Amino acid sequence: MVDRITPAKRSANMAKVRSRDTQPELLVRRRLHRAGYRYRLHVKELPGTPDLVFPRYWVVVFVQGCFWHGHHCRRGRLPSSNVDFWREKIQVNRARDSRATASLAALGWKPMFIWECELEAGMAEVLDVLRTSASHMRARPRPQRILPEGELRCDPRERVL
Repeated sequence: MVDRITPAKRSANMAKVRSRDTQPELLVRRRLHRAGYRYRLHVKELPGTPDLVFPRYWVVVFVQGCFWHGHHCRRGRLPSSNVDFWREKIQVNRARDSRATASLAALGWKPMFIWECELEAGMAEVLDVLRTSASHMRARPRPQRILPEGELRCDPRERVL
C-alpha cells in the first residue's frame, strides 16, 4: 500500500508523538493518585526511565504504547509501508525494554507494565500489587534517595541508584 502523505509530512507527524505525559499515562496517574498512592515520575536514574516509581513499595510502572512496544493486539500491528524499518524499530524497543526489566529486577525493583489496550486490567494489577506490598511491607531496607548520576554516598565504593 502506498503512503498517502509525503515522507517529510510523515516525519513531522511522527516527531509530534510524545514519550511522556501520554493520554494513557495521564489516566493511570490520575487513578493511582485518586487511590492514595504517591509516586515519582520518569526517574532517569533508574534503568529504562520508568513512567511511575513507587520507592516505598519497590515497584516501577511502565505505561506501554501497543504500537511502539510491539504488543500482540490490534493496535500493535506493523504499518504496511516501510515494514523493514518498523520491524527493526519495534525489535530494538522490545530489546531495550527487556534489558531495563532485567536491570530493575537485579536492583530489587518489581517492574510492571500497563498496556495501552489493557488499561483497566493493568491498573487493577498494579493496585493489587501496591496493596499487597503495603500490607506485607518486606523486611528490606527502604530505597535510598536517588542521587544525580555520579554523586556518591560516604563510602566511595558504594554507588547509589
